[in-house]
Amino acid sequence: MIASATASWAAIGTTVSVHVTELEALETAQRHVQAEVVAIDHACSRFRADSELSRLNARAGRATPVGPLLSEAIAAALRAARLTDGIVDPTIGEALMLAGYDRDFAQLRPQAGRLRAARVPGWRVLRHDPARRLVIVPAGVQLDLGATAKALAADRCAAAAAAACPGCGVLVNLGGDIAVAGPAPEAGWTVGIGDDHRGPADQAITIRSGGVATSSTAVRRWGAGRHHIIDPRTGIPAGACWRTVSVAAASCLDANTAATAAVVLGPAAERWLTERGLPARLVASDGTTVAVDDWPQEVPAA
Repeated sequence: MIASATASWAAIGTTVSVHVTELEALETAQRHVQAEVVAIDHACSRFRADSELSRLNARAGRATPVGPLLSEAIAAALRAARLTDGIVDPTIGEALMLAGYDRDFAQLRPQAGRLRAARVPGWRVLRHDPARRLVIVPAGVQLDLGATAKALAADRCAAAAAAACPGCGVLVNLGGDIAVAGPAPEAGWTVGIGDDHRGPADQAITIRSGGVATSSTAVRRWGAGRHHIIDPRTGIPAGACWRTVSVAAASCLDANTAATAAVVLGPAAERWLTERGLPARLVASDGTTVAVDDWPQEVPAA
């Protein structure tokens, strides 16, 4: 990615980076991104006992007031569920835990044995009153916002940094969830695309607005068939049709929603993405690459 200045650091179990078009804006932009990342972690982490989400899950069955950020994140998760007909579903918490994802990924160890399926209650069981910021998670349900909260955070980070640095373009990358705001560089933002955000990208595309997200079953794995993308229809990790799916959309949240849905949908993903006019790059388990709709022209990554 080419920008006038860049800062990167580790947070929320991934790599966070901010890129700005004006060197003097970097410190301010980084400060605002750091604040947003800390806020989303305290609001939405399933792995922090002191997070607002953990407290909400512990109060399952009771109406619980939540803060503005968690309320926004729950609204985003429910919107993703509606847009995907429940293929991206925030009520998969129990299924993730049964699959072995019961702690921060860095603490997981390889696991073997037969996968146990969990019944996914479905997003319609949640009750969310955004005006009053009240949420009811039914008894026995564990809410997980992993499919949407980080992408929402990327959008919020980019918007906050751009607002704090008028006239400056900003790109924020939260472990492969990418959002841009403000004026883009003259040649656009160059975004690397690959299986793993931690390593060198295979290819690169150029964007000027919106967001790009990649969902992958190749990175967050802890055993054969064990990864973090749950198929709500089966209650176990999604099948192995696609190794990675990258989507470009009007926001990082929309891009990640679609990319996650595509991984779950398997062979039906191409048609689903095409019907919605979402540019995408799908990499099959055998390495075959499929471009959908108007996926930007790729060039070898620098």
